Amino acid sequence: MQEAIQKLRNKRVVLRAVLIFLVSYALFLFVWIQVKDYYGTTLTLTASKLLTLVKDVSYEGVTRVGAAIEVTFSPLSRRNMLVDIPVNTSSYTFNAPLTFSLMATLWLFIGKKGKAYSEALLILIGVHLLYVFSLEWKTLTEILMQRGVEQENTLLLFFSQFLWGFTDNMVIRFEPFLIGFYMYIRFGE
Repeated sequence: MQEAIQKLRNKRVVLRAVLIFLVSYALFLFVWIQVKDYYGTTLTLTASKLLTLVKDVSYEGVTRVGAAIEVTFSPLSRRNMLVDIPVNTSSYTFNAPLTFSLMATLWLFIGKKGKAYSEALLILIGVHLLYVFSLEWKTLTEILMQRGVEQENTLLLFFSQFLWGFTDNMVIRFEPFLIGFYMYIRFGE
């Protein structure tokens, strides 16, 4: 009898989790479509300002060009030269509604909910920031080396390409599952 009751409870928990996931995905998708561009602009602006700390460039501005955000930099050694780098927000945020839905579903299975969700959001923002930063760094490094502004450095070029490639091909693609796994392992009950 106890076994039958336990099986029924397990089925209810699974059904609730599936229902939470489906409903929250529809809601998060709708909301994300509305706020994605504002989030992308803010994140791109932040990453661009951080990039000026590691590259000898100045941040000149950001403009929206269709679905992309175009960031303009100027090398400090050649103030009359402008470099535009397009950043497509959808390239790194397409998984956000899925990530939020998985996080909502985990509500049933984790403790310390405030801390868990705060950490998960910080990781998500950090991953997106890393994507934009590494894309801009790689692109700017390639362009400045091609134009002779920076001395060719194959190690720096390789590292910038590797960081962006790893972030783009691995981290962004698995972001929802990495964050869900992290939340469950760290805060699961």
